[in-house]
Formats: sequence, C-alpha cells, structure tokens
Amino acid sequence: MKFEDYLKDHPLVLVDFYAAWCGPCRMMSPVIQSLKKKIGDQAKILKIDVDKNPSVMQTYQIRGVPTFILFRNGRIVWEQAGAVSEQTLLQEIQSHLN
Repeated sequence: MKFEDYLKDHPLVLVDFYAAWCGPCRMMSPVIQSLKKKIGDQAKILKIDVDKNPSVMQTYQIRGVPTFILFRNGRIVWEQAGAVSEQTLLQEIQSHLN
C-alpha cells in the first residue's frame, strides 16, 4: 500500500519518521509502543525509515529525525521534530479525534 493511500484509508495517522542509526529514534521506540497500546484503534501509528524512503522524506521536508507528523484525513495537523514525550503525543492525538 502506498503511503498516500494509507493516509486516505485511516482518518488519524501519527507518522514517526526515523532512522536506524539515530539514537533519539531508538529512545522513542518504547514510547511509541506504549502509545500504541493506549490509543488502540483511535488512531494508527506508522513508522517510516527515512533512509529507505527518501521520496517521502523529500515530500514532507523532513530535515531531522525523529520527526513526528500527525495527519487527519490526509492533511498535516501537527508536526514536531526531535524526541517528544508520550504525554505530548497522546494529547495531540486526542485533540484531533472526532
């Protein structure tokens, strides 16, 4: 499934743009796993390796990793570069639920 199609099929998607060599990205991994459990089916979380997907990186002008982008109905509603607390991510997701 193409990235754009995934965004169209799911109303709320948090995308974690990361790289395997990135220390802060590895630090965020357990945070993302815990967040997935807390939000359940309310939103989808998608991890995209920027080294394996350079076109997506260019499209969304990712300049550093990790970068988190929250999409609602295929449109960006929130973006943050760098490590983010689980509470911040949870609040952003909850603020954009119907």
